[in-house]
Amino acid sequence: MPIEILMPALSPTMTEGNLAKWHKKVGDAVKAGDVIAEIETDKATMEVEAVDEGVVGELVVPEGAQGVKVNAVIARLLGEGEDKAALKTEAKAPPPKPGAAPAAPKPAAAPEPAMPPEPKTTPAAAPKPPAPAHNGHDRIFASPLARRMASQAGIDIGQLTGTGPHGRIVKADIDTALRGGAPPRAPSPAAPAAAPKAPPMAATPSMAQVAALAGNAPYTPVPHTSMRRTIARRLTEVQQSVPVFYLTVDCEIDALLKARADVSAQSESKISVNDFVIKAAALALRKVPAVNASWSEDAVLRWNRVDISVAVALEDGLITPIIRNADQKGLAQISAEMKDLAARAKANKLKLEEFQGGTFSISNLGMFGVSEFTAVINPPQSCILAVAAGIQQPVVRNGTVGVATVMRCTISCDHRVVDGATSAQFMNAFKKFIESPVTMLL
Repeated sequence: MPIEILMPALSPTMTEGNLAKWHKKVGDAVKAGDVIAEIETDKATMEVEAVDEGVVGELVVPEGAQGVKVNAVIARLLGEGEDKAALKTEAKAPPPKPGAAPAAPKPAAAPEPAMPPEPKTTPAAAPKPPAPAHNGHDRIFASPLARRMASQAGIDIGQLTGTGPHGRIVKADIDTALRGGAPPRAPSPAAPAAAPKAPPMAATPSMAQVAALAGNAPYTPVPHTSMRRTIARRLTEVQQSVPVFYLTVDCEIDALLKARADVSAQSESKISVNDFVIKAAALALRKVPAVNASWSEDAVLRWNRVDISVAVALEDGLITPIIRNADQKGLAQISAEMKDLAARAKANKLKLEEFQGGTFSISNLGMFGVSEFTAVINPPQSCILAVAAGIQQPVVRNGTVGVATVMRCTISCDHRVVDGATSAQFMNAFKKFIESPVTMLL
């Protein structure tokens, strides 16, 4: 019997992916461990290895296919002694016969829990439109997955008409709403007459709605990538559900710049300011471990390891490769790892474990001349440090005005995990390491 190769879930947030490239063609032999395809996920493009042996009998999904659902069949392998005739013997469900009692329709996406029976309605002779996803008591009939997706995307589920069994709202209806094509919910027949109200704007308006609001100015649409959709969803979740506060400190970095020049002169690779920032943040997390933590419903998880996620800008988004055990590594090692990770991130060659996880994040826009900014927390982490450019400006020391290179750093904190005083202790420790870089070498 042919072996089915399924679209893998390459990250916890992945629900679908794009088949970027096949490395095998029909008739090719496949061994366990062979790279058979490249899959574009919501994070990066990753190579997929075979776990079975055989000969490629059929490529079900063509190269370049978009939006292939996780666990969908993408190819079939023929086992020993099988030929293509085995593919034709695959069992296929016959189409329903006209007039036969229809089976319960399947949800448009992954299987979902069954609904309780609907109240019986009086049959009508004329065909009826799809039933609205609510009853006379204004109860909304929707799957748990659809409810969760609607909540995360900020969609009013009561404004949707379901296409599932008995008008139930399912995942496909939320996907349609996210694309701006969801029909509004019909008013309940049992509801009393009320003055008509203008329908609210969808949380994610369609292109036509946005263009109208902008006065129908000419535009060029740039389709969303999986990465861009994930960024939008996750950052929206943070802004809606996480209580965030911010603290800012100014760090004088003249001593750091001198130390950087001295270290770079003695090293084969050039050490960057960002390498010092990673090291300083890692050591400060060791001094104030309460910041190196995450929120859960049961407990605050204080991490025993310091893994620093560092934001790297890509053409269509960003990704956060990780320097693991950053507090235990020297500047030269951090610099070498960061250069390698950044280069492979831009080439979509990172492995899952190289960007999935991390206990604390850093976003540095200093190279772009940005003087100050705040960054959005990357869940489940509780903090992210925004690092701006070093700018020469007047400073006052002991009543005397001088000039110093000042780098403004702002931390965004999840107040459920980190209190203001704790965050201030971390920023104080970080500032001391930055302003006295020799202490990072002790």
